[in-house]
Amino acid sequence: MKPAQTALLEALEREADAQRLLLAGDAEAAAPILREVAALYRRSWELAHASAFGRLAGMLKAAVIAGGGEEEARFARAEVGGARTPAAAYVVAVAALVEGDDEAATEAAGRMAAGEDAYARTAEAIAALAAGDDARYAAAAEAVVRDFESRDAHVTGVAIADTALLLERLAARRGMDAGLRSALLPQR
Repeated sequence: MKPAQTALLEALEREADAQRLLLAGDAEAAAPILREVAALYRRSWELAHASAFGRLAGMLKAAVIAGGGEEEARFARAEVGGARTPAAAYVVAVAALVEGDDEAATEAAGRMAAGEDAYARTAEAIAALAAGDDARYAAAAEAVVRDFESRDAHVTGVAIADTALLLERLAARRGMDAGLRSALLPQR
């Protein structure tokens, strides 16, 4: 197996461990694992081809859910440059939100919206966060959760609405978290 694939599989395995801890209500135990996951995704990106944007998205998601993400956001934006695809735009939009660059987040969310429905739903939530629109964000984030609840499979094998969790962590930094409730989200 190629080193990039090995690093990706290790990241997914460790991410599943962290997600199980999050759903069990142990965010403190999950945080160091998520930081490890972010590093594994970054390594996987560095070993992979330059369009494997899911690895950068995974890096950002893990870092933000762990309570950080600033360093990863700077790295991701430098690596992606212009966001030519919905996947690249997602990475730029999340990184821009982490860095407080609402204009770039809004612009990238616009490019994301051209992608499949999951990108469009997430783009709406990101644009609402960037605009500071609480009601719009809550509705969009709720749609993201419902999408995850309708899925039969999840990337890590753990039934968790990790994109919604990422959004809620970003929203909390702005005092905008929607208090989403779902069996696929850690309970407060």
